[in-house]
Order: sequence, then structure tokens, then C-alpha cells
Amino acid sequence: MSNENKNEKRDKIRQKMIERQSEAKLVRKIVLIIAIIFIITVGAAVGGGYFYIKSAIQPVDPNNNKDQQVEIPIGSSSTSIGKILEENGIIKDARVFKYYVKLKNETGFMAGEYALKPSMTIPEIISSLKTGTINEELVFKITIPEGKQLLQIAGIIAEKANKNADEVIEKLNDQAFIESLMKKYPNLLTESILDENILYPLEGYLFPATYSYYKEDPTIEEIITPMIDKTVNVVNEYQIAMEEKELTVHELLTMASLIEEEATEKVDRDKIASVFYNRMATGMPLQTDPTVLYAQGEHKEKVLYKDLEIDSPYNTYKYPGLTPGPIANAGVSSIEAALVPDESDFFYFLATSSGEVLFSKTLDEHNQKKAQHIK
Repeated sequence: MSNENKNEKRDKIRQKMIERQSEAKLVRKIVLIIAIIFIITVGAAVGGGYFYIKSAIQPVDPNNNKDQQVEIPIGSSSTSIGKILEENGIIKDARVFKYYVKLKNETGFMAGEYALKPSMTIPEIISSLKTGTINEELVFKITIPEGKQLLQIAGIIAEKANKNADEVIEKLNDQAFIESLMKKYPNLLTESILDENILYPLEGYLFPATYSYYKEDPTIEEIITPMIDKTVNVVNEYQIAMEEKELTVHELLTMASLIEEEATEKVDRDKIASVFYNRMATGMPLQTDPTVLYAQGEHKEKVLYKDLEIDSPYNTYKYPGLTPGPIANAGVSSIEAALVPDESDFFYFLATSSGEVLFSKTLDEHNQKKAQHIK
């Protein structure tokens, strides 16, 4: 190859390198420009969001101390309370209020008619709603203990609210009423409560707690709405655990109710839960006496062998797995036991007359304890 050709080739290579370097510089400039635009955009969004939220939690009008009458209905959630406050000009943004309440884990809001000011901060508003700074007087309270069944709860409601027990039960089982509640609480009250084997659709869904009422004659819906709202709030705290355990809300409340009905003050609910899960894992029936009594619709101190023959899907001596639905309401401790049971090899447990619960790995061991403690 002649020197002339070599030089020509070198010139072409040099030219291509120059072109590539120019292209690389251009690409770097474009990437840099895009990066700068992205950073500015994100920064503006974050900054704008920060200033928006900061503004939203400030008083609507710091100089307006005029009382605004605001009614918070019984059973209102933080979402509905936020909307009411925004509509009445007490806060700037209902969504910010909702997330502020969740972030601060604020609960215990009371129903009633409040005198609130546009000059109040969100913490002041929350404090007022929690401490009961209202214009209405407390009329009555209803306390629903843990482990109560729907018929018992209906009796408590009738007594405290001065209503007819039969009318309360009829309302709690009314198909149209149930369907209206399902529309209101779609994530809690699912189609599972309408299963043909379910005795009472709302069984297990009225959370055990004390509820305050400020009307002389509230409707049944106004009475039970706070109870269902409470169940929603409790269940929502365990969404991740439910997903990990692969339990639906209905299954969770059903398992928790079985644990609740078998538990005593002295028992470790986690161990009872482990027995139930161990049995289900091996296909063994749960064989828990409270389900037999629930199927019979009566309360007895002792379950007899003839009672075990009742043909009901709630009879866990005849049918394996969970009952069609809860057999009572369950407290937080039983719900948590259903989600995080103890890791054990137990398949049997026995409650003694003193309230102690004895756990066994084998049937022989169980029968020995039974002979020793059950007379």
C-alpha cells in the first residue's frame, strides 16, 4: 500500500473518530439536559407537594374565630369526617386530614355536634373530636364484651337502647338491610356472609368495645354502624399479615371466633391457634365444643356425646375445616393469635375446671390428662 493510500485511510479513520466523539458529546449533552429536567421536575413536584401539604395542615383562616356548627354522625370514618370538615370550611383538604390521622394513628373520634373554628389547627380539631367537646349530652353507652354472639348482642342493644329484642334481631338479619351494609362496607362484608349455611350474616362483625350515643332514639343502623366501623379499623391494621397468612377477612374473623370461644383468661391463645392450624394442615377435624353449642343454638356447661351428632356445617366434629362463618365476636388478642399462631406440635388441648388449658401432642397423652382432670 502506497503512502498516499495509507494517509487517506488514516484521514478517514481520524474523521470517523472525530464524528464519534462529536456524537458522544451530543449524547452526553442530551442525557445531561434530560437529567437536569428530571431533577427539576421531581424537585418541583416534591417541593410543591411539601408546600401544599404544609399549607393544607394550617388553619383555613387564622383570624376567623367564629364558631361553625359541624355535625359528625355516629360511625363516621376519618374519611367521612374529613369530607364534612372540608365542606364546612374547617380544613382545607379532606385527603390531607385523612392521611394525617393515619400517620398519627389517631382514633376514638366521637359523634355529635361540634362548635369548630376556621382558625383551628388540625391537631386542635382532632383533640376536640376525641375529647368530646360537643354540644350534645351523652344519652347512653353500649358495651359489647368479647366472645358474645349476635343474639346476645341484640339483647344488649335492646336493653341499653330501649328497643324490642325481636325487632333488633329481625333488623340484623333483614336481607335488604344486610345488602345495604355490604354496599357501604364492600371490603369487610363480602359475599361470604350470604353463604346458605350462614346462620346470622353479621355474626362476628360487631366489634367488642364500648360505644357512646348522643341521640334519644337512634336507629338500629346508627347503633351498629360504629361497631362495624370499629371492625373495619381493626382489620385494616392487619392487611399485610392477612395476605401473608393467605386469609380473607371472613376466614380471619371465623378462626378468631373459634379461638375466642375456647380461650380462658389463663390460656395462651397462640397455642390454641396452633392446635387448630395443625389439625387443618393434616385434615383432622377441629372438634371444638363451642361450634356444637352454636349449631344447637344454646349455651350449656358441658357438651354430651349425643350433642356431637347434630348434623350442621357448624359442627366441627362432623365437618373438617372452619365453620361457615364466625360463631361469636373476637377481640384483638384472638385476631392476632389467628394471624400469628404459636409454632407447636400440639394437636389437642383440654380446659380444666380451674381455667387452665393443657396441651397434648398425641391422643393417648390427651386421654390421660382427661382422665386425670375431668371427673
